Amino acid sequence: MDDKIKSLRLQLQQELDKTENLVELDAVRVAYLGKKGSITSLMKNMKDLTNEERKEFGKSVNELKNQAAEIIEKKIAELKEKEIQQEINSMPKFDITTPVDLERGSYHPITLVQRQCEAIFRTMGFTVEDYSEVVTDYECFESLNIPKHHPARDMQDTYYLENGQLLKSQTSAAQNAILKKYGKNLIENGVPIKAIFPGRCFRNEATDACHENTFFQMEGVMVDKDISISNLIYFMKTMLSEVFQKDIKVRLRPGFFPFVEPGFELDISCLICGGEGCPSCKHSGWLELCPCGMIHPEVLREGGIDPEKYTGFAFGLGLTRLAMMKYGVKDIRDLNSGNLKALSQFTDDI
Repeated sequence: MDDKIKSLRLQLQQELDKTENLVELDAVRVAYLGKKGSITSLMKNMKDLTNEERKEFGKSVNELKNQAAEIIEKKIAELKEKEIQQEINSMPKFDITTPVDLERGSYHPITLVQRQCEAIFRTMGFTVEDYSEVVTDYECFESLNIPKHHPARDMQDTYYLENGQLLKSQTSAAQNAILKKYGKNLIENGVPIKAIFPGRCFRNEATDACHENTFFQMEGVMVDKDISISNLIYFMKTMLSEVFQKDIKVRLRPGFFPFVEPGFELDISCLICGGEGCPSCKHSGWLELCPCGMIHPEVLREGGIDPEKYTGFAFGLGLTRLAMMKYGVKDIRDLNSGNLKALSQFTDDI
């Protein structure tokens, strides 16, 4: 059995050495660490062993599994850095001696709202992370309890690329990486995971006054012992009251998202029409702002965190819709239009 484990370890390293992109790497990960992967399948041999042999063999398999996960994570970081360098090297050269128009511009309203939210969450102990716009299927779906062919994928009309990757349809694609990045500090030192990660998302859907195919979200997670829905509501209401400088009326509706259980839709009373109904809120008086809920045990487990010991919440704050509410933008399409007349009024400094 030890020879089999050593052989698999060597075989995995050889395949990783030949892997040249993230799509190939994801295939290697599934082949070794998936439910039917080579390492996972080793456990089937335990039935032929004695109790003492099972103990030692199980320990060796778990060590191999952890080592495999660690070197795959390192390979992911290596390939992402390689892609970034290739992109940098392919960028056109600019003449930095060209005279600059010194007339002052203005920040985009979404930038203003994002920076304000980041500042607010920092005061509450959250770190601010960044993440890729191009991700793997595993990051965007499988790690979030959405396996291949799951009907929940139909909720998002995803842009797939020719290399098998995709434009992220939700900032939740960063959850697994964040849980793995900070999970060790949580488990060994008892430091809660508190992070937000804003970013641009893409969905192939029809546009109207409140829908766009390119929009901005801000994902947030908190994981610790005894975290509950009340913690989620506290942080969201605190953030909204700071953004709008007044108490905001919110409501929670049950909502289905495979990566949270229970799941909710957090709505705010439409500030454009005062709750009376308009095209921006589909004449309901409410605007869907933040899908949220308690992180599903499978998602925690996939991130290396024991759901029997820890719980956590996650939310996907709609930065684009938040900007609409804060600045009274009635049509979401104006924000991506590049219309200087519409956008030049936002001159705040943050």
